[in-house]
Amino acid sequence: MNDSWSRLERDLRGCRRCERLALWREAAAEHAPRAQRGASYWSAPVPGFGDERARILVLGLAPGAHGANRTGRPFTGDGAGPFLYGALHRAGLASAATSTSRDDGLRLRGARITNAVRCAPPGNRPTPDEIESCSTFARREFELARETRVILCLGAIAWSSALRLLRERGLDVPRPKPRFGHGAELDLGADGPALVGSFHPSQLNTRTGRLTAPMFERVLRRACELAARSGNK
Repeated sequence: MNDSWSRLERDLRGCRRCERLALWREAAAEHAPRAQRGASYWSAPVPGFGDERARILVLGLAPGAHGANRTGRPFTGDGAGPFLYGALHRAGLASAATSTSRDDGLRLRGARITNAVRCAPPGNRPTPDEIESCSTFARREFELARETRVILCLGAIAWSSALRLLRERGLDVPRPKPRFGHGAELDLGADGPALVGSFHPSQLNTRTGRLTAPMFERVLRRACELAARSGNK
């Protein structure tokens, strides 16, 4: 298939492979929290966002039911967004520290954000079958993002999904599978992009102090260092 960004987004927007997720994402607007009642919801699979020639790919878990599922942009409209985009802005990767909607003018430079699963799952817990089904879109996006040098994995599911993508590309990923952890790294050298792990910037993690802004900024800075080092090879 002669793939393109526009074809990928069109195919993604029409996807209903996972009926449980399709029904959940569409029902979210009917059960919106008080602050979002009456809002127009995207209620469809959420495409990636950012620089198509990015050297850093930020890979999350899935859209939030009343965040990205409402706005149509990853990490936009819920509590994790200001934390993530604020860090990207301070690192010089985002034109602003906040993301509010698909038409707010925000631009990413050298970075792209996407998710392992493109629909909001009940309880933020996609099933293994749903993760596998949605990996088709992650694979296509990864193939289009040819200049990716670092994948910053937000959480264990993103880490596992990235490892699977690398293996599918024929790269020699160590076995047993490298363990996820905050600050974990896997550098495949010239053969492929490096992986850097971070706890997910969910409010569950940031409010409890499991993930702080300095902690995240350190792993983001490391991702930038690895991307720059790869560019000098």
